[in-house]
This record gives sequence, C-alpha cells and structure tokens, in this order.
Amino acid sequence: MIVLRVNGEDRQVDVPDDMPLLWALRDIVGLTGTKFGCGIAQCGACTVHLDGRPVRSCQLPIAAVGNQAITTIEGIGATPEGAKVQQAWLALDVVQCGYCQSGQIMSAAALLARTPNPTDADIDTAMSGNICRCGTYVRIREAIHQAATGTPAGLQVIVDGTPA
Repeated sequence: MIVLRVNGEDRQVDVPDDMPLLWALRDIVGLTGTKFGCGIAQCGACTVHLDGRPVRSCQLPIAAVGNQAITTIEGIGATPEGAKVQQAWLALDVVQCGYCQSGQIMSAAALLARTPNPTDADIDTAMSGNICRCGTYVRIREAIHQAATGTPAGLQVIVDGTPA
C-alpha cells in the first residue's frame, strides 16, 4: 500500500511501484482531469505538480513520488496562481477542444509561482513542452499575461487619461 498526498488529501493506493502516476491518479484515485496524451512525456497533457513543480505523470513511476505533495488540475484552483490562470483561461476563451488544457494550466500556474511577471520568452520556454493541436498558443500566452497582471497583454491601462 502506497500513500499519496493528492490535492491536500492522503490517498491509499495498492498498485505496483512501477505504475505511472497518471494511471494511479486516473484509474485508482478517480481524478480524470489529468489526461493521457502521448505516453512518452512529450505533449504535456499529463502534467501535474510535485511539490509545486510541473512533471509529466505518464512516465513518472509511482515509487518516485515518495512523500511529495501532488497537485492535479482538480486542485490547482486552490492555489493563488492556479485560480488566476483558470479565471484568465475562461475570460479569454482559451479552450477549443480542451484536451491539452489541464496540462497547459498546470504548466502556466507553475510558471507564475516561480516567475510572477513573465516575459513572452519566459512563457514560451515554460510552455514549450505543452502541445496544443488546436493551436491556441496566442490565447494561452495572453491568458498567462492576464493572470500575472490582471490585465490582458497588449492592452494599456489608462488612469485619469494617462497610461499606467
């Protein structure tokens, strides 16, 4: 029996040590928001956080998790960065098919936790391992800027007739 700390709750799972974390989360714990994409840790659909850093759960053996805290898409909204990212995603209609979006949101929230005001280059680097087949990359970048600043990138805030 292995105890996983998932979204702030201890979950006991009886699985082989080499089972990928993705399958334990989806099939045993029942949290299906984390998606299977490529199975080789290249697309980012399976991204979760271990102690706040993004990892690809499809290739991470459950034995490698240890006592690290796992955060999934179901729990990211409880973090300040995750809540801001989710709100920006909705405000800017980022999602098309939606399949990759849980991984995109997880990577974006991790970026904002370590770099609160990222540049376009910071965003491109942090998000480079997340593939969106619908091509919503421009909206993803815009949503990350909005989550960071509260204002969509490219829009200028005017206060009393003066750019702020």
